[in-house]
Amino acid sequence: MKRIEITDSDAGQRVDRLIMKTFDKLPKSLMFKEIRKKNIKVNKKRCSPEQILNNGDVLELYLKDDVLHTKEKHYDFLKASKDLDIIYEDDNIILLNKKVGILCHPDGKDYIDNLVARLKRYLYERGEWSPENSTFTPSLANRIDRNTGGIVIGAKNSQSLKILNDKIKNREIEKYYLTVVHGKMPVKEDTVTAYLTKDERKNMVTVTDSEISGSKKIVTKYTVLDCYDGASLLEIELLTGRTHQIRAHLAHIGHPLFGDGKYGNEKGRYRQALYSYKLKFNFSGENMLSYLNKKTFQAQNIKLLDDFKERKFI
Repeated sequence: MKRIEITDSDAGQRVDRLIMKTFDKLPKSLMFKEIRKKNIKVNKKRCSPEQILNNGDVLELYLKDDVLHTKEKHYDFLKASKDLDIIYEDDNIILLNKKVGILCHPDGKDYIDNLVARLKRYLYERGEWSPENSTFTPSLANRIDRNTGGIVIGAKNSQSLKILNDKIKNREIEKYYLTVVHGKMPVKEDTVTAYLTKDERKNMVTVTDSEISGSKKIVTKYTVLDCYDGASLLEIELLTGRTHQIRAHLAHIGHPLFGDGKYGNEKGRYRQALYSYKLKFNFSGENMLSYLNKKTFQAQNIKLLDDFKERKFI
């Protein structure tokens, strides 16, 4: 017999899906049969495969041990670096200051050390999460390009991830960036609009002043914070969130980012001067994360600002 107490990490999942993720030798047909025979129960009562599990529920499986085997796994995330810059943390979310050069998620070349792997290692070593007793995997609700630094939101449980994804989709988490661009902006503050078309194959976008087939509207607000000798320090607020929006939009209006080898005029350089430095939570309605509403979080020790003050953008 196995007994599983449902925590925040597992809450919100179906009975059948949690069981199949947990026990690798339990045939699906046998699971359904044992549910019908009441040998699988929730809170000592009959359950259904599609029943949603809540925090504090107790799932009991009165089955032979040989089908309740949990496969031992080698955890690659334990090879990831321990280096994490934590801006804020509570029981549900964690705000991480991603450094330039680090991937958010693994790719073919950098599979082991990336931001989500570092997060998994951190939570595992603190005893807050383990793949052995949780079907939820700590996840990132947003992502930032390798060569852009800044705040990334991590979710510690499935309910938080669901809420964060919804709030990001509905533009209820405001994102602010710092960037250094070539030239002097025409006005101190402006909101500019254009249309963006993405080429998936090339992983590039094109910006046009008029709408064309396949394009999507983009709206970017900028405020000039400082400038000198052909370099302007801007705060950017994304009023829409499209791929490479800031880099492509500013290049389109004649002010490409320093170091941008893709959309700027510095071919071969891929350390664009861009940093996601501030988040504002502006939630509507009540939810598990409502305590974050109206709070603002800001990254510290931003190298881009230091470089600008030292007039390294020339």
